[in-house]
Amino acid sequence: MEDYPDDTPYPSRLVLGWHGSRPLHVVVADNVTAHEKIVVTVYEPDPGEWEPDFRRRKQP
Repeated sequence: MEDYPDDTPYPSRLVLGWHGSRPLHVVVADNVTAHEKIVVTVYEPDPGEWEPDFRRRKQP
């Protein structure tokens, strides 16, 4: 959904997942050298800040 190529120490990205009907946003960092994915954080997105599909932020 969103990429954060300048994050340190590794570039990361925001992905959408679901647990039943509950949307979850997961920030995952990519340590390419070690061939590993690192879960940075998981949170339930605020419906007031996101479109109903939880893939795009609402425009101000």
